[in-house]
Amino acid sequence: MPKALSELVAGQSLLLVGCGKMGSALLQGWLGAGLSPAQFYVQEPNPDAALQDLGVHLNPDDAALEAAAPSIIILAIKPQLAVETLPSLAVLASDETLVLSLMAGVPINTMSDLLGSEASFVRTMPNTPAAIGEGITALYASGGTQDSQKQAAEALLAAVGQTVWLDNEKMLDAVTAISGSGPAYFFHLVEALAAAAVNLGLPQDMAAQLAAQTIVGSAAMLRDAAADPRQLRVNVTSPGGTTEAALDVLMSDAGLVDLMRRATQAAAMRAGELSKIGEEQDEMIELGAELDD
Repeated sequence: MPKALSELVAGQSLLLVGCGKMGSALLQGWLGAGLSPAQFYVQEPNPDAALQDLGVHLNPDDAALEAAAPSIIILAIKPQLAVETLPSLAVLASDETLVLSLMAGVPINTMSDLLGSEASFVRTMPNTPAAIGEGITALYASGGTQDSQKQAAEALLAAVGQTVWLDNEKMLDAVTAISGSGPAYFFHLVEALAAAAVNLGLPQDMAAQLAAQTIVGSAAMLRDAAADPRQLRVNVTSPGGTTEAALDVLMSDAGLVDLMRRATQAAAMRAGELSKIGEEQDEMIELGAELDD
């Protein structure tokens, strides 16, 4: 039986770097899973009142951080802050440290060079439903990461939803395109359905309500019934009926499948470009080290 999160990180200190929307969602999930606020050291330049009231160690000084010796460092910051932030954490990292990164497009090699240590790394790609405990997160671990560290990483993300492990770091680009960006596609579908309802003559408020609840209810059927989406679609579609007429459009050669394929390819391509930017930063770091020598 898998160990509980509180058991996996018992007696350990955790440093959360960045506590915006995603960092806050994760922190709330961890506290809800039984971790103590006293275990958390949080660096956040713009803490809101809710964060200040949690009882965590907020914006501790360097001496307090070194004394705490956090065994897990969680990076919930924007990718462009990596070059500035990671070197400042080098004094805290050792070969026993787990670095859990939520940064899109920053490869493990780049993080390792910036941190300048032999820490273990787990890259993750959560999505925004984590804020309500309904997220799904893909994880990829660097070579040499201990099983106990992988278990801790998985348990930390499982506190806000489901998890899957990847065999290849490059697969994070595809995950970003599907589940990372996917909630935006879902919300846009609601917008499009509501706009279609208005076009058919329904009032705006009613159109928004009908579209949103139809999508929410359908998603609940998919989850609760653990059913095949194809079968659920067939169940709604009567031969020669209204649904079939709409699906003839949506399932045409230039329909929704083709549109989603092209959309996700664009997202994955952009994720790959961001990763290449991180690799270029990695090369600049190596070049700088050679020049220093």
